[in-house]
Amino acid sequence: MPESEEMLLASKPVSASQIIYGQLMEPPQANVYGTVHGGEIMKLVDTAGGAAAIKHSGRICVTASVDRMDFIAPVHVGDFLHVRASVNYVHRTSMEVGVRIDAEELVTGKKRHVASAYLIMVALDEAGRRMAVPALIAESSAERRRMEAAAERYRLRQELRVRAAR
Repeated sequence: MPESEEMLLASKPVSASQIIYGQLMEPPQANVYGTVHGGEIMKLVDTAGGAAAIKHSGRICVTASVDRMDFIAPVHVGDFLHVRASVNYVHRTSMEVGVRIDAEELVTGKKRHVASAYLIMVALDEAGRRMAVPALIAESSAERRRMEAAAERYRLRQELRVRAAR
């Protein structure tokens, strides 16, 4: 394997993939009641999740699936969204990326958790083929806990695929 490919596959800590992204929610992103469309939030999740996967893999990444997307509380026009994403788990060519969104009322400073998601991202080479990604290093107990939970979700997804193929 050429040296550049070896460097791409060197293990990386979770912290190397972390993304913090923010955006003010404005009227064009909302319905007539002033509540932000779920699709707008999903786009932010996909953007941040993709950026985290690219940082980890050093390659262009695409969304293979959304394993889970939970809308916990409404988001309103005027809320500032804080979007945080990082890689939770790595398999050979895929990564689970966890994304958390908190809304902040800028006038009061009050923050609330509004959405969470797990995305499965896949790294691609220049020809659009899947390629191996670096292993993931969990440095804290919270990261180890997230990695273990993600490994279990991976196992369950594989089991469901086998069942569906029968």
